[in-house]
Amino acid sequence: MTEVDEIDRAILRALQDDAEMTASRLGRRLGLSQPATWRRVRRLEEAGVIAGRRLVLDREKLGFGVTVFLGVKLAAKGRVSLEDFERAVSAIREVQTVEHVLGLYDYRLRVVARDLADFERVLRRRIMTLPGVGNVEANVLLSEERRPGPV
Repeated sequence: MTEVDEIDRAILRALQDDAEMTASRLGRRLGLSQPATWRRVRRLEEAGVIAGRRLVLDREKLGFGVTVFLGVKLAAKGRVSLEDFERAVSAIREVQTVEHVLGLYDYRLRVVARDLADFERVLRRRIMTLPGVGNVEANVLLSEERRPGPV
């Protein structure tokens, strides 16, 4: 495990707020030189503490007005490998996240669609035809009050 000190934590908090912040600006904010800040960020990236930077798109402005969370229970766990299901479901463009979970369902999927009719098409033609799919429960997202934030 990588040793993360208070300065590293401050860097991580600042980058979670603005992942595009330059090392120069970040250093000024934290009272560090640009080279020292850059070395710390680079070390955190190389250690895998910073796993990447992400661009957040407004799905609605791009025409995807419906988000649905699906709970998927596989029909027969022994007959279909989890890897086969994961590979197949990950190939569906409308499926934004695939989470293997413990509980009533085996997987939790986040699916985006243009509207409910588009979601129904994706569900019937793409998701329900995947290997091993048994029970499916859908929950339509009404509003999102908070996006994933700082750790």
